[in-house]
Amino acid sequence: MVFNQISIYNPNGRESFKRISEILNLEPIASEFLGKLKTEQYGVWIYSVETNDEEPFFDFINRFLDILEPNFENLEKLGIKRDDISFWHLYEYDQQCGMEFMPKQMERLGKNGITLCIDCWQK
Repeated sequence: MVFNQISIYNPNGRESFKRISEILNLEPIASEFLGKLKTEQYGVWIYSVETNDEEPFFDFINRFLDILEPNFENLEKLGIKRDDISFWHLYEYDQQCGMEFMPKQMERLGKNGITLCIDCWQK
């Protein structure tokens, strides 16, 4: 199982949380998935795409950047800076955990100031 996520630190509460969803035209994941975060807390906005090894490759870096790049200005109006945004690649593996990232993806990620976080665990 693989979870690819956009995580946005939201210092401005409920209204900004809703505006992030409207700006990006995406629904965040349910708060119970976030563990300790309760429904009334809006400090982190997370969008998640779940895939598995049998599905075609999901180029989450480029897909997520395609969503964010035209919307950075509107996010900045909410007080959200690019360094408030991170991409997460959460990967459950069996026997071996191997990943590769293309230079163009890394360059694009770096130019946009987005942090890439990777978390792996064995089945």
